[in-house]
Amino acid sequence: MRALTRPRTHRTTRTTRSARTAVAALLCAAVAVGAAACGPSADEAKAKPAGPFGELTGSQVVDKAFAATKTAKSLTVDVDVRSPVEPMKAYLSLDTGGKCAGTLTMGAANTAELIKVDDKNVYLRFDEAFLREQVEEEGPEAQDAMVKELKGRWLKSSASEADSDGMLALCDLDELLDGFEQGATDIEKGAETTVDGQPALALTEPGDAGETSTVYVATEGTPYILKIVTKGGEEPGTIAFSHYGKPVDAKAPAAKDVVAAD
Repeated sequence: MRALTRPRTHRTTRTTRSARTAVAALLCAAVAVGAAACGPSADEAKAKPAGPFGELTGSQVVDKAFAATKTAKSLTVDVDVRSPVEPMKAYLSLDTGGKCAGTLTMGAANTAELIKVDDKNVYLRFDEAFLREQVEEEGPEAQDAMVKELKGRWLKSSASEADSDGMLALCDLDELLDGFEQGATDIEKGAETTVDGQPALALTEPGDAGETSTVYVATEGTPYILKIVTKGGEEPGTIAFSHYGKPVDAKAPAAKDVVAAD
């Protein structure tokens, strides 16, 4: 019975694609206003505030940070999208070489662990709530069978398969960083602060749909983006970046814990 060896992931694929859209919305919200413009406005050019980044305007600081972040070869992303329709959390370490590892939580509690060791194979381990949801329409017996077969075990499948691709929506580092669009205006410098102990500068921009986005940029070392917080609007949430340049620990599980997908 196919349902016992592999969760039906049509809902998973839809949800993770929605999650990818939500994350893109968080990134775009930070640069939405005036994104078609190139460079600071006349008023910004006159302002030369002191502090981190010297005389750079807020928009110039964000452009500088986006450019730096796009050079990252590896990082860890911590996403919390508080959409009333499909909330989503993710904690993933990924690199440009195709490795990706971490957890995804879709909805209120459905959690999947993910290990992608290369561009060929991906391993997924689902919690009980996730497994039961995949066959919820088939009744308790099918749900129990699904849990018995797969709980605590890793499902191995090809990274190129459509269902797996849905789960890997946030594992493409280049695609993720493409969401950083430069050239926004009206971004204001805020207070100096820290993000997980790292000195940072907060930069804020009001959106055109009632949301406000605050971008936190590292003020020591490479000016990476450390966090983006969006409040209000349709997709409020937080996306944080850390462990820049650190190796991604993505190793295949022990063979005894793996179930091959049909």
